Amino acid sequence: MNLSDSREINADIATVWAALLDPEVLKACVPGCQEMSGSAADGFEATVVQKVGPVKATFKGAVQLSDMVENESLTMSGEGKGGAAGFAKGGADVRLEGKGDSTILHYDVEAKVGGKLAQLGSRIIDGFAKKMADQFFTNFQDAVGAPVAGEEDAAAGGNDETKKKGWFKRLVS
Repeated sequence: MNLSDSREINADIATVWAALLDPEVLKACVPGCQEMSGSAADGFEATVVQKVGPVKATFKGAVQLSDMVENESLTMSGEGKGGAAGFAKGGADVRLEGKGDSTILHYDVEAKVGGKLAQLGSRIIDGFAKKMADQFFTNFQDAVGAPVAGEEDAAAGGNDETKKKGWFKRLVS
C-alpha cells in the first residue's frame, strides 16, 4: 500500500522538525501507542495495540529515522511483530516546506503486512493502513500546530455552530 499526501501545520519548520524527533509527541500521535521510548539518533521502541478487522494485536517494534536533513526531510522506517497476528512494516518519507508562518508537511507512506493480517485481504489492509497514516498525520497536525483562528473558541466550549465550523475546516484542510 502506498499513500502520498500533505498537511499544513500552523507552526514554523523548526518546531515541526523538533516534534518529529520527540518520542512524547510521536507517542501521542501514533494511534493505539501504549509506550514509546528511545531517541532520534538511536531509534524508537514502541508498543502499539490495534484492531484490524476481526484481529486485535499488540505490536512491539522499532522505528528508525534515516536520511535526515535538518529542517528539510527524513525517512521513518519501522517494523512491528504482533505474535500470531503477524507483522507490519513500512515507512514514510517526510519533507518539510515553509509557507509563511506555517509548514507544509509532505509524506509518502508505504506499508506491508504478513501472517494472519495478510489473510484479511488487501482491501481491508489498505483501508486500515490509509486510516492509520491519516490519523497519525492529523494527530501530529493537531498536536504541533497552533489552533487556526476560530478553533480556539470551539476548544473553549463555543457554541455548536462554532464547533461545527472548526470541525469542517479541519476536514477540508
